[in-house]
Amino acid sequence: MNTETIDNIKMIAETAREFAEKNIRPNIMEWDESQTFPKDLFHQLGEMGFMGIVVPEQYGGSGLGYHEYVTILDEISQVDPSIGLSVAAHNSLCTNHIYEFGNEEQRHKWLPQLASGKVIGAWGLTEHNTGSDSGGMSTTAVKDGDEWIINGAKNFITHAISGDIAVVMTRTGEKGAKNNSTAFVLEKGMPGFTSGKKENKLGMRASETAELIFDNVRVPDSHRLGEVGEGFKQAMKILDGGRISIAALSLGTARGAYKAALKYAKERHQFGKSISEFQAINFMLADMATEIDAAELLIQRAATLKNAKQKMTKEGAMAKLYASEACVRISNNAVQIFGGYGYTKDFPAEKFYRDSKLCTIGEGTSEIQRLVIGRDITK
Repeated sequence: MNTETIDNIKMIAETAREFAEKNIRPNIMEWDESQTFPKDLFHQLGEMGFMGIVVPEQYGGSGLGYHEYVTILDEISQVDPSIGLSVAAHNSLCTNHIYEFGNEEQRHKWLPQLASGKVIGAWGLTEHNTGSDSGGMSTTAVKDGDEWIINGAKNFITHAISGDIAVVMTRTGEKGAKNNSTAFVLEKGMPGFTSGKKENKLGMRASETAELIFDNVRVPDSHRLGEVGEGFKQAMKILDGGRISIAALSLGTARGAYKAALKYAKERHQFGKSISEFQAINFMLADMATEIDAAELLIQRAATLKNAKQKMTKEGAMAKLYASEACVRISNNAVQIFGGYGYTKDFPAEKFYRDSKLCTIGEGTSEIQRLVIGRDITK
């Protein structure tokens, strides 16, 4: 990166940090305990330009690159990973899918609303019986004149209740057949398009997760993204970029846990000195710092390839795999360093610990990342 880019990223990091400290930190535990999705906060994030980060300015976005995107997610997630998760899902899934595969009319219709934060986006791929095996989904779209009739349900969907626009993958061919999926944009208020059960989650509790339900939803053909049968291929490409998002979320979560543990280790005294001076704790902190730097380098490599529009399936999977697994280890060690206090809600370690596990599951489990990497290096 050149000096101008580096300076710009530093300015963006400071802006995101100040916003998170002022508008997010005071509310962390209230939102977590009540599982409140703070929709108004995302309107504010839109005003900051954080809800259409990589969307070009001509469609109402900030027109930034993936290095800036990673920086924003990192800073927000250091304060509250659940808010970072919602920012990531809105930007990299729903919004980016419309930008990548929508036509000009579709882009101008939906992207300015999404980038402003006035409209919240959802993205529907996962179903009750099809997680990683998304090719066997049950949600169907059947052509009827100039419309499609959609039936089925999606689960574990971020913003399923509060979202205003959803990009939904449907099956338009036989189960197991190639090119059997098509993507559509659905808007809340369409008859038959509702939300269902809200999940009561271990962590990331301020990021809303629920069902999307489709009961004979009539969708105009003008809401179809790309060609019939291209939905699954589109989804896989979107998940390539989404892995950078979750890797950045993991990085911020890990960094937040590490900073809290380091501060505590310096302040906590036992046997006449700070516990950070004991080799066991000191080595633990050293490993945490090293893993954070390693994760960041993998993420930045993937971001560089993404900015250059080069293939980065393997690199994105590596970044997501390593960063998410490191995030869990680092958050676990943070609790250990805090000791008994780490097990209480009066200190930040336990929340980072609860939030961290989602990073190894969402947008492709660690096992799926290894599958993606393994296929790439052996083909």
